[in-house]
Amino acid sequence: MKGLLRSIDHAITNFTKPNVFLLPLILSILLISISIVDIYLQEIILINTIFQQPLSAKVNDYPLLKNNITPEISAKAAIIMDKDSQVILYTKNPNLRFSPASTTKIMTALTALEYFGLTDILTVKSTGVEGSVIGLSAGERMTFGDLLYAMLLPSANDAAFVIAQNYPGGVEKFVNKMNGNARRFNLYNMHFGDPAGLLDYEDYATPIDLARLASIALDNKVLSQIVSSKRKIISDVDSKNTYEIFNLNKLLGFYGVNGIKTGFTDEAGGVLVTSKVESGHTLIIVVLKSDDRFLDTERLINVISGNINYLSIRP
Repeated sequence: MKGLLRSIDHAITNFTKPNVFLLPLILSILLISISIVDIYLQEIILINTIFQQPLSAKVNDYPLLKNNITPEISAKAAIIMDKDSQVILYTKNPNLRFSPASTTKIMTALTALEYFGLTDILTVKSTGVEGSVIGLSAGERMTFGDLLYAMLLPSANDAAFVIAQNYPGGVEKFVNKMNGNARRFNLYNMHFGDPAGLLDYEDYATPIDLARLASIALDNKVLSQIVSSKRKIISDVDSKNTYEIFNLNKLLGFYGVNGIKTGFTDEAGGVLVTSKVESGHTLIIVVLKSDDRFLDTERLINVISGNINYLSIRP
């Protein structure tokens, strides 16, 4: 850099009238040199700024069980995961695929929240959906927000299909988007064939992917608030039909449980994805193909209640 500056100074000092034809060349060299010096100085400023700033990356506390406990559960697969650190505290067949049943609706909700606003009005285009429903009628109009409550509390399959039907391209495009989100979230052992979780032969997930999906879902304030609700009264936009709906999660409000979604089909058995607050930390519990999803979850809660040390790691 110093040599470049001396060359410029020399050229300017020795400039005389006979050299007038060299003026354009000298000016070009001068402009290029100024640009180089400017870039050099910007790099120096950037380097100094980076090294003078304090480290701001958050380091999450690391959870460890005080005592290892092996619970007796009927579930064929289960997992306990600390939400913030993503540390797994207990597993049973964590990478085996099972039908997630209505816990599919966690992804349905996340996918729909990317497109619809809570006050958007959606129309019931067809009926006749099997399983758990609230009894929506063809042509009935509901806000997207009320349909979310219907889908996530009493696990209404008809609400899930109304949401998907009103997506551009209909149910097929909506399900494609759900699967695209699974890949975007790096949940490669998760797949959906419908928005309600009825197709056991096409819907599958592993316990670890369901736990990670729940972790993502709980970061959404709207979804997090809905799944923590025990009861809600909703109605169509014309106020002709009113529905009082209740959350199917029997553990909600007990043991620090504040979410997230139930599921059941004959093929899937009992499924439950649970979020629980323990000492200010959120734990996610998943049970799949369970004979008693609530009892199994209670036993897993006993594994972690008062049994976790959090190691604080500071840079």
